[in-house]
Amino acid sequence: MATTTISVDEFQALEQRIMRTVELIRSEREARAAAETEIAAMKELLDVASAENTALSTEVTALKKEREQVKDRVDAMLKQLDELA
Repeated sequence: MATTTISVDEFQALEQRIMRTVELIRSEREARAAAETEIAAMKELLDVASAENTALSTEVTALKKEREQVKDRVDAMLKQLDELA
């Protein structure tokens, strides 16, 4: 059996590398959690915007229909005025 000896300096260097790795993992987890929170907020905003877009599209369609009806009524009145003249 071979015995491996590690000097105190090597052990401390390894310990520091492990601590940096742990800190990096912790930092990345926090960043991921923040990104997931931001994604959830953006999805909620997108849902609200999508619902608003649908409502506005419906309103625009109704207004176009109303405008067409008013145009037809005005055209009918103008036709009647032309017939009187």
